[in-house]
Amino acid sequence: MIRIAPVGRALAVVAATSLALTACGGGGDTATQSSPSAAPASSAPAAKGDGTLTLGTLLPQTGSLAFLGPPEFAGVNLALKEINEAGGVLGKPVVKYDTDSGDTTTNIASQSVDKLLAQKADAIIGAASSSVSESVIDKITGAGVIHFSPANTSDKFTTIEDKGLYFRTSPPDKLQGRVLGDLVVSDGNDTVGIMAMSDSYGSGLADQVAKTVTDGGGEVVARVDYDPKAADFSADIAKIKAANPKGIVLIGFEETAKVVQELVKQGLPASKHKWYMVDGNTSNTNYVDMTKGTLDGVKGTIPGAAAPEEFQKKLLAVDPALEDFSYAPESYDAANLIALAAEAAKSDAGTDIAGKLMEVSKGGEKCNDFKACVDLLKAGKDIDYEGVSGPVEFNEAGDPAVATIGIYQYGSDNKYATKALEYRTGNIDG
Repeated sequence: MIRIAPVGRALAVVAATSLALTACGGGGDTATQSSPSAAPASSAPAAKGDGTLTLGTLLPQTGSLAFLGPPEFAGVNLALKEINEAGGVLGKPVVKYDTDSGDTTTNIASQSVDKLLAQKADAIIGAASSSVSESVIDKITGAGVIHFSPANTSDKFTTIEDKGLYFRTSPPDKLQGRVLGDLVVSDGNDTVGIMAMSDSYGSGLADQVAKTVTDGGGEVVARVDYDPKAADFSADIAKIKAANPKGIVLIGFEETAKVVQELVKQGLPASKHKWYMVDGNTSNTNYVDMTKGTLDGVKGTIPGAAAPEEFQKKLLAVDPALEDFSYAPESYDAANLIALAAEAAKSDAGTDIAGKLMEVSKGGEKCNDFKACVDLLKAGKDIDYEGVSGPVEFNEAGDPAVATIGIYQYGSDNKYATKALEYRTGNIDG
């Protein structure tokens, strides 16, 4: 269940190259162009590139995280626009195919991956949901294709069997959980209730929040791990109400709107009990139709550094309808890193690209956009890509070793200010 170490990856790349096995790729539904990658574990098939870097996106167009789709697509599209304007990868435009990841209530993600593999994608960017990614990771990495998520935060992916082909630009939940737990305690909540959706994302994040609250001197007086597909949450909220916590942590996706309505109905409004949300439900579209002030003062955490104003303007030029920018920087960085690793590998094969992702993310001359970085590579220099989302220095598990968590606050319009109250940066391993 452990990812292979860097040395093991390097050996696997050599073996894959010498065997020259047939490529297994895949693509989705849009066009731009791709490049090869190499380096996974011994059990990963060697993917032979065709000279064109092909990216597939597996991002939410429908389902419980559909609100995250627009900024994630915009981040990838902006990166590919800049990459192709700079001459593409390996002398050719990058090709892109877009597909829908849906959510765990459907089989959309599996069908989308089949489509992307049939279109010979070298790398697939997505999914947003950790549970969705977990459901398709074997299919993607088993084909020798890179699985790169801009938004998966479940701690499971640090040790999951991935043949050395899974990477992410968002940090594991143990960092977000520490930041959120510290915030809850520092806000004076010595008694805390937790409502968490029951899956690898919700329960894992709840575990870390609970540990941090307890370590900080607080007490988790009630915890409910609920079925997000439930039609009614009255019994779950009744358990929280009975414990009468000062602070209430809500960990979920779009179903949180129903949870919020039930909290208010049972006399636990944010004006009396401090509410806290996480990246899965901190949304500017999910609560806007509620009574004004319902979420006033509620705080939420979202992984990632501030999206600079100039970057936001570029995203809006790509998609003028964007309402927030969650995970746009991580998506942008994912596409750039894949493209730079392909250039460094001089191959568009998934396994070759994987073998260079750690190398282009740290230890060399710093650069922060594709053109500047690729010019250094062509000059024979080692590079260190500094992303919009942060330094993005991969550790041996494919996780960013250092990451930033933003703390946001809702206003009376039930939207959170896109400028964070503060950012907290820390090492993933504590």
